[in-house]
Amino acid sequence: MQQISNMTTEQQNVDTKYIDQMSTKEILIAMNNEDKTVPDVVKKAIPQIEEFTDAVVVSMKKGGHLFYVGAGTSGRLGVLDASEIPPTYSAPVTLVQGIMCGGLSALVTAVEGAEDDYDAGYAIVAERGLTENDCLLGITTSGSAAYVHAALKHAKKIGATTGLLVCNNFEKTPDIDILIQAVVGPEVVTGSTRMKAGTATKLILNMITTTAMIKLNKTYGNLMVDLMTTNKKLWDRGARIIRHCSGTDYNHAMETLKKSEGSVKTALVMVLLDIDADEARKRLAVYNGALRKVLDEEGKTLNL
Repeated sequence: MQQISNMTTEQQNVDTKYIDQMSTKEILIAMNNEDKTVPDVVKKAIPQIEEFTDAVVVSMKKGGHLFYVGAGTSGRLGVLDASEIPPTYSAPVTLVQGIMCGGLSALVTAVEGAEDDYDAGYAIVAERGLTENDCLLGITTSGSAAYVHAALKHAKKIGATTGLLVCNNFEKTPDIDILIQAVVGPEVVTGSTRMKAGTATKLILNMITTTAMIKLNKTYGNLMVDLMTTNKKLWDRGARIIRHCSGTDYNHAMETLKKSEGSVKTALVMVLLDIDADEARKRLAVYNGALRKVLDEEGKTLNL
């Protein structure tokens, strides 16, 4: 493992060396210019992101889960991504789990030395009940967090698929099945990896889980047909999706959505096939929730 002082995210950015003498506008432009480089860095890592994502899909189809384990900003982004999956895709809260080094309190307050606690990282894998059907992605910008590497080691030992996401050059170890590197280079403020490294991490986590949900039949086209109607905004969005896709009026869409107990996918089958909620659920279950396959069987399509 390379010395922290040699990591690119710890190097001084020559383009922002005198940032404290810039105007507000100049600072913002400098930051924006640096941020523009991140998508191209992520693009270079797509083959490895693809490999890990495919492993996640296989895992989930076998009843497995995706675990993120990270420290600092990396850990917080993992928890954020995991927490957004249930409401967006009506997925179980256990399907994607974010493990924050230092515990939940570390989400809002730094816990000193937590990322160096190897024993705690090793123990968390057993505490969360990982099995060989699961995937674990360690997230550490520097690649140096002992907590994360301990979790990877334990997960690999029990047969889970392991991945590591870093934002520096890193040499793959035997505990890592898939290494994802997004080398973003020096930060605007030296060593402040909540910036470009954080942006790259957010992009990659979004890519992994969104692609996995699409592959698990959670969308129709690019429409969120499996969202969880947990508030007025989402009930409205659900009704609008039904109206748009089926051509029915808004009131009928909302009425059907209520009969389906808030399931947009079920409501769409009800409207398109003119059946009740129980029958619609049965049809979807036959195809593991694949709305397109249910409709194809009856020669029906949705407006996109």
